[in-house]
Amino acid sequence: MNASKSMNATIMGHEFRVACPDEEREELLQSVSYLDRKMREIRDGGKVIGSERIAIIAALNITHELLTTRIRGGFDMGEFKRRIDRMQAALDAAMPEQDKLF
Repeated sequence: MNASKSMNATIMGHEFRVACPDEEREELLQSVSYLDRKMREIRDGGKVIGSERIAIIAALNITHELLTTRIRGGFDMGEFKRRIDRMQAALDAAMPEQDKLF
């Protein structure tokens, strides 16, 4: 079982405490950065006022991006990771045989 640790995430100047497994920390930091950037773009556009409304619009925009990517056969990160895992397993299986060659 992966142990989660708490970390601070700052989005639009507000700090949040988030539980996250160590191995997912980098992805969470990237997610925080992406969300912060999207929310600031919406705020700076001046058409939406209030942090809650900005967060909802950002969530809708990001969800739309995700669903559009999936529907149009775009990049599927989960499948990409599974393929890398399979390749890594194949390499791990082949490497002991290669060591015998030298």
